[in-house]
Amino acid sequence: MTTPSELTADPPYRCPLCPRLYAFLEEWRAREPDWYNGPVPTFVPRAGVEDVRLLIVGLAPGVRGANRTGRPFTGDYAGDLLYSTLIKYGFAKGVFEARPDDSLELIDAAITNAVRCVPPENKPEGAEVNTCRKNFLEPTIRRFPNLAAIVTLGTISHQATVRALGFPVKLLPFSHGGEHDAGNVRIFASYHCSRYNTNTGKLTTEMFENVFASARKYLDRAV
Repeated sequence: MTTPSELTADPPYRCPLCPRLYAFLEEWRAREPDWYNGPVPTFVPRAGVEDVRLLIVGLAPGVRGANRTGRPFTGDYAGDLLYSTLIKYGFAKGVFEARPDDSLELIDAAITNAVRCVPPENKPEGAEVNTCRKNFLEPTIRRFPNLAAIVTLGTISHQATVRALGFPVKLLPFSHGGEHDAGNVRIFASYHCSRYNTNTGKLTTEMFENVFASARKYLDRAV
């Protein structure tokens, strides 16, 4: 069995650190053996980690989305909005077809999740968030030597990111459209681009795009 000291920025396929999530994935492996059904690795540009200036941090894989396809935000509605926005603001190119072998490529950006394994009912427990943060989110952030901005999608991912950067949550609270400087990185916070949030009107396309427009302007000024 893999020990925490052996883990790197991306978890092993059968990561044992969260027993509840491990058991849930085993159920899905038996139910859908052709799906990915594992901790979803960070999606990085072909140019490599040195190219990454923007990191997007989501919550966790969707059971029929990234858990099925193995690529963040690929296979469910949230990816439709996210990737169209990334293309619009120059953080991606190609055609997003909701599968990992499409022609989509990231530019200057990477995408990860605060929790790498799909949780039951899309609700990770606090201990799971903390475990994934310490073992994977923190080293993921350290992978990118030129990182200048992070977009956090939702309260949980925002708080995990703030803690991963070594700051207290109360100092950098979540609010949609909020911006915080955390050392050499600026955090841009957004509601999660889930179908629930968009269907209820909590998040509109304009609201979501405005966050990435702000990130784009910030990064362009920083060049």
